[in-house]
Amino acid sequence: MTVPPSYRAAPTNEPIRALQAASDLLKALASPVRLGIVRELSDGEKYVHELVAALGVSQPLVSQHLRVLRTSRIVTAHRQAREIRYGLTDDHVAHIVLDAVRHAQE
Repeated sequence: MTVPPSYRAAPTNEPIRALQAASDLLKALASPVRLGIVRELSDGEKYVHELVAALGVSQPLVSQHLRVLRTSRIVTAHRQAREIRYGLTDDHVAHIVLDAVRHAQE
């Protein structure tokens, strides 16, 4: 199997802070609910009630996981009237999650 250059392991002289940042990102994603939120947001911004309906979990649980994702700067929030719409900060995270889900289904 040939790995594309952009996916190859970092050189051994990679600064530890870059590896720590990657580790922190993976820790923030280390929850089925958070992975589901990112998967849902890969289609575009959504309100909390839309995420609740799509994931089949409670609103407080979704809000708790959104807080973790916001703290990790994976998700952004935009107030619209009385509600908040959530979206992904960066599409790269969606690719990581969607690739991981596809891989797990193989």
